[in-house]
Amino acid sequence: MLKMKTTTPPPVLHNLLSMQALDAKKITYLLDRADYFLKTAVAKQEVLTTLRGKVIVNLFFEPSTRTRNSFEIAEHRLGAIVLSPDMKQSSTTKGEILIDTICNLEAMGASLLVIRHPDNNLTHFLASELKTKIAVVNAGDGSNEHPTQTLLDLMTIRQHYPDFSRLTVAILGDVSHSRVAHSLIIGLRLMGVERIRIIAPDYFTPEDADLAHLDVFHSMDDGLNNVDIVYALRIQKERMQPEQRPKDDQFFKNFGLTEARLALAKQNAIVMHPGPMNRGVEIESSVADGSQSVILQQTQNSVAVRMAVLETLLNKP
Repeated sequence: MLKMKTTTPPPVLHNLLSMQALDAKKITYLLDRADYFLKTAVAKQEVLTTLRGKVIVNLFFEPSTRTRNSFEIAEHRLGAIVLSPDMKQSSTTKGEILIDTICNLEAMGASLLVIRHPDNNLTHFLASELKTKIAVVNAGDGSNEHPTQTLLDLMTIRQHYPDFSRLTVAILGDVSHSRVAHSLIIGLRLMGVERIRIIAPDYFTPEDADLAHLDVFHSMDDGLNNVDIVYALRIQKERMQPEQRPKDDQFFKNFGLTEARLALAKQNAIVMHPGPMNRGVEIESSVADGSQSVILQQTQNSVAVRMAVLETLLNKP
């Protein structure tokens, strides 16, 4: 098994359901470990024996490309036994309740479940119902949270800006329905970012108490002025009624990230997006593919970050 050259012990972490389960010290450990995996196992395309014999089950009840595939690659790189059942073919379609499915997987010897589900807080409920020490990772629950996405985002930011306390971060678009945004705001705060901006129309601005600690803008020109990080979000059309969805062309006109608008940010500002992107809606292609974009770097970091999370949860001393 590859060992990181550090005296820092791994944090005690049984599940990863929310960014609120972490603190700056735990996040730093996971990012350091991910950086190590990125430079070793990922770069050399190695398959380790770290989780040999451990059974990891990926339960995805919503479509996914980046998250599901990067978890599977991370699991294989760590040497685990990986199951990724098609949930449309599972016994839940025959009327079996999800907790019974989970308990049967638990009885078969699963060590960890990676769960994506459209219902908020479902992973929290399932984790509380399990009878053994099986670990649970929240791979996105409704509009609630997506902690591993935030970890890979923080890793990407740190590669460009090691001092989080100096940053001004702007999060653009459909913030109210975005689990990515909700986790990211928590993660940025934990790492010492004080200046976080939301740039969104009224109907995509969340109504919660945390806004008291955020700067809210309804104008791209005002909100992008002098920021270091520009984080664009897609419109979560699947989480709203058809009559609530804005027209794509109108949204792009008012809130699309264009080259002209990006020029309002700092000269060395980076552009981020969790994917999938809707080009010509929340972001212009020339920006998504431009020199300031680190979107593919986020994807590159995703395998290493998820390796770090899985190892920490399952390879306890």
